[in-house]
Amino acid sequence: MTPETLGLLGFAALLSLIALRVPVGISMLLVGFAGYGLLNSFNVAAYSMTGQGFEIISNYNLSVLPLFILMGNLSAVGGLSRDLYDAAQALIGHRCGGLAGATVVGCAGFAALSGSSIASAVTMGKVAYPQMQRYGYGSRLSTGSIAAGGTLGILIPPSTGFVLFAILTEESIGQLFIAGVLPGLLLTGLFLVTIQLLTALRPSESPRGMVMSWSERTRAIAKAGPIVLMIALTIGGIYTGLFTPVEAAGVGSFLALIVVILRGQLTPTNIYKVFSDTLQTTGLCFLILLGASVFSPFVSLSGLPANVSEWVTQLQAGPYVVLAVILVMYTILGMVIEGLSLMVISLPVVFPLIIQLGFDPIWFGVIMVLVLEMGLISPPVGVNCFVVKSVADDVKLETIFAGVMPFWAAMVVCVILLVMFPQIALLLPEAMFR
Repeated sequence: MTPETLGLLGFAALLSLIALRVPVGISMLLVGFAGYGLLNSFNVAAYSMTGQGFEIISNYNLSVLPLFILMGNLSAVGGLSRDLYDAAQALIGHRCGGLAGATVVGCAGFAALSGSSIASAVTMGKVAYPQMQRYGYGSRLSTGSIAAGGTLGILIPPSTGFVLFAILTEESIGQLFIAGVLPGLLLTGLFLVTIQLLTALRPSESPRGMVMSWSERTRAIAKAGPIVLMIALTIGGIYTGLFTPVEAAGVGSFLALIVVILRGQLTPTNIYKVFSDTLQTTGLCFLILLGASVFSPFVSLSGLPANVSEWVTQLQAGPYVVLAVILVMYTILGMVIEGLSLMVISLPVVFPLIIQLGFDPIWFGVIMVLVLEMGLISPPVGVNCFVVKSVADDVKLETIFAGVMPFWAAMVVCVILLVMFPQIALLLPEAMFR
């Protein structure tokens, strides 16, 4: 059996294990160990697995993951997500579709603390959905804006997707974080435009909210001050070079802890919830990275990346044609495979090809994370849609999927703009690291 055939069988076995609901990290460990052993020796495979395991666990840069996850969990129990939503509602909630817009803005802000799409969707959903129900918003617009707004959690830094991409490709976490800022703001703006278009087409589904006095608006905005300060210090600190990403995560977690203490939310129940959620999410991420550290050498040893690159070269297709095929592939596979898992599985083959075609790796990281975001609201898997269903249990799942489709189209527009104008993603990193 040729190494290439064994590599293809390895991918088939990996997808089969995932289909059988074996955790992605465990699946990659098993397939990577078996494949590496068959291509080299099982002694070398065992040494690689244990050595890589220790290297992953002891990697200082990876401490950014648990720290940012901790910051997001502390912010949730401290009520910062509600403060952010209330501030956005005070500013634009009185307009048609304003509560849906406030939800997207709230998700964008909370994404800058949690780095998790699911956490953003479920946290803001619990806050925003009852309000939109109260004012008579249509089910499609209310649930669609929550599910779509939640996807900003994987693009706006700090992002778990960027951290995993950086570790797997040995790129800079700081550059990826900064590269995601303008695309994240662009996508937020496109979502707000989408809401305005939907409001114009179906005004009965997006009534105006309550008009607040200027004193009420000022109080609501002032109450959101701590979360704005935390975002400014963490992201601004990375951009100005004041903090490394790890230091920024530590500062953000400390500030979130101070807010929780000052608000009297540091109860035994909340402490247990914060740390258990943080440990579970961190363990999941580290298991995926450990599996990838064993699976990637097996893929490289099989020769598949080199063969794919050679095949593309023989096709003599232009770089953007190949890029379009890759993005369409990710869009389709993202409908049935969870985004971060798809990233970890495919990068060993796709990333060398992207470098060979001459694309900027930081730019591609942003594009890839954005396309994987689309899978979070794409049927039939659409994880964010199922999360919103758990919050809005009175709404049918097909209604939620119908509600997110206009936002999915907005994400396609965002991808096209980033491909046409790469500087949207590269402007800030180039200014920071030149």
